[in-house]
Amino acid sequence: MKVYKLERIQKIPVSLDEAWQFFSRPENLRKITPKEMGFVIKSDVKDIEMFSGMLIVYTVKPVLGIPMTWVTEIKNIKDKEHFIDEQRFGPYSLWHHQHKFKAIEGGVEMTDVVQYVLPLGIIGQIMNTLFIKNKLKQIFDYRVKVVEELFGKM
Repeated sequence: MKVYKLERIQKIPVSLDEAWQFFSRPENLRKITPKEMGFVIKSDVKDIEMFSGMLIVYTVKPVLGIPMTWVTEIKNIKDKEHFIDEQRFGPYSLWHHQHKFKAIEGGVEMTDVVQYVLPLGIIGQIMNTLFIKNKLKQIFDYRVKVVEELFGKM
């Protein structure tokens, strides 16, 4: 079993309160996900701030437009500091995504740390090398771009 890691740091010129208000609302996840992913939240999360133990059901089309269900649980929330989403059902054997927020001069530093494990042993490792690793990088590159459009760039 191989654990892969993706880490991104982004600085945005907003208050910690404003950053937390946006990123702690699951309904905003669709805004920062590429449209070609076919990302749809099936849970009723409109106008709800996340809470520990919250389960969110999505459909997503990561490969060849084939829809798949993904269920994540929100955990380990520390207000305006961090939270974790973990996959409970979906395409990965393990998905652990830490979202960290830190006030800095002139704004907020956001850090995403994703650790994931793929199913299918060596086949999953080959798929990561050929496709999955790059797809995740593209998704997070898109997020950086959209967050800059929404909040500005530091």
